[in-house]
Amino acid sequence: MKKCVIIYNPHSGKKVKTNFLAAYVDILLDNGYDPEVIFSKYKGHIKNIVKALPECDLVISVGGDGTFNEAVTGNLEREKRLLLSHIPLGTTNDIGAMFGYGNDIVENLKSLMNGVEKNIDICTVNKKPFVYVSGFGKFMTIPFETSRGSKKRLGKLAYFLDGAKEFFNPTKLHELTYRVNGEEYKGLFSFILISNANHIAGINNFYNNVYLDDGKFEVLFCNLTRRQDVIKSLLYLTTSDISKVPGFYFYKTDKLEIEFSNETSKWCIDGEELEEKTTTYNIEMINDFSIMLPKKNIEKLFIDEKVKSKPKNIVQPLVEKVKSIIKK
Repeated sequence: MKKCVIIYNPHSGKKVKTNFLAAYVDILLDNGYDPEVIFSKYKGHIKNIVKALPECDLVISVGGDGTFNEAVTGNLEREKRLLLSHIPLGTTNDIGAMFGYGNDIVENLKSLMNGVEKNIDICTVNKKPFVYVSGFGKFMTIPFETSRGSKKRLGKLAYFLDGAKEFFNPTKLHELTYRVNGEEYKGLFSFILISNANHIAGINNFYNNVYLDDGKFEVLFCNLTRRQDVIKSLLYLTTSDISKVPGFYFYKTDKLEIEFSNETSKWCIDGEELEEKTTTYNIEMINDFSIMLPKKNIEKLFIDEKVKSKPKNIVQPLVEKVKSIIKK
């Protein structure tokens, strides 16, 4: 029988009863797995659990986006990596939404059992991994500064309320130099968003044509400070790709270097605060990190699946054959 370890984070944003875990055990047994359930107890515990696990066939983290980040970080520190998966149980659950999960906790595991193993790209900020998003500046501290109590009581509304407060606060510009795709730029920016995802801050299709296996991540620099410009840019989101919005500078790359004129204060990484505070940040990629995920969104998320699903052109070969006959 295959071995599966479930790592459950009871401190994730969404308040739920743990009786779903009994259903998880039954589902895993029905699918040929010998399940073990481990509860995480403190921040960083999931990373340590994954790092120390004996070899097994599948590890499923259950919690918020930061929960999966810890599992990925622990796996990268192993000599031999394990096959990871993730089921969302946090507040925003951008990673879960991107992977194609719904709101039913039990049905999510069933869809995973019918899922596929894929290789994805993992980004790093100064060697610290992030799965889907990292950033600095305006609005970027909301995910980790919103209180846990508010998230338990209000869910996503807690983020919205804190975001509204931040909207009316003065916007600070940060002087920096960045190097991307062989070019160097200097300027003043209100925030930086670095991602490898199409579902960010609860917004689906935040970017067009984002793939988890193309060896690239997306970068957005913003220099907007006036409230009316920010509102205008948010309205753009309903009709256009944000990379085309005035005041935003968009890149696709596999490497980014950022140098601030002064030491930065708070940098977000998968919804948590990056502990390191410095003036220089190097963002790079790790390729071929194996995960298991539902089939629902794989054609949208993976280039190789898009190629497989592309309909064959049966007309062109006939045209070529007719041309050859005519020539004869």
